[in-house]
Amino acid sequence: MQDKKRESMQEVPEKIPLDFEPTTENLDQLNAYFEKQGHTALLKWGFETFGEKMVLGTGFGPSGVFLIHQLQQHEIDIPVFYIDTHLLFDSTYELKEVLEQKYGIDITRIGTDLTVREQAKKYGDELWKRNPNRCCYIRKVLPLKNYLEDKKAWITGIRRSQSDSRKSARMIEWDAENEVVKINPLVQWNGEEIWYHIDRLDLPYNPMHDEGYPSIGCIPCTSPVYVSKESDDRNGRWDGQQKTECGIHMPANVLNGKEE
Repeated sequence: MQDKKRESMQEVPEKIPLDFEPTTENLDQLNAYFEKQGHTALLKWGFETFGEKMVLGTGFGPSGVFLIHQLQQHEIDIPVFYIDTHLLFDSTYELKEVLEQKYGIDITRIGTDLTVREQAKKYGDELWKRNPNRCCYIRKVLPLKNYLEDKKAWITGIRRSQSDSRKSARMIEWDAENEVVKINPLVQWNGEEIWYHIDRLDLPYNPMHDEGYPSIGCIPCTSPVYVSKESDDRNGRWDGQQKTECGIHMPANVLNGKEE
């Protein structure tokens, strides 16, 4: 019995120091442990390790809403932020306000100082049609990088089931581009599981999910595909483009912001 207890204790990862240098060995250890323990244990450990240097980023999808609820339930008091591209749907901004009122929090807005009009003057009208990667880089990737400059860990709502590009995502990763620990608590979940908890807990969500939009981003790059809200994919984003990611979850050598 003592041997089993000792073995179990050895599995529990220690805190990551704030000057953490990622290695394959310690990331493997952490992932092996939390794949078994689940999202709640990971969130609590992250807060214990990083405190307010850990932040939650959300686009106000169902995963993000559920994670905001989890932070409140477990008294994990950390900053929550969103990237405002100036091209979001009104219902997205409305959901932000609903969540702030429900949980008594202020959700930090980050974004570029370059207005959509200024972008058109500099790069031409509707850059998102001609070079969507460049547009995402300007309006999402760079603002995120600037915001995370003094942070140590970043929580996301990505899940392996969402797209081929996310199938290899792990619960804990090292984001070399932003030099932070990236924490994906719900990476094992699918859409049905997320929506089960949204409905069970009566959590607010964007009504566009009931209108055929499984994934909601910027207005010009989001289209309805008329599937159930539980659909676990990113169809309807960048319709007609060879693109499924805005770039914040991609390395710089894949999305570097250069004109095509």
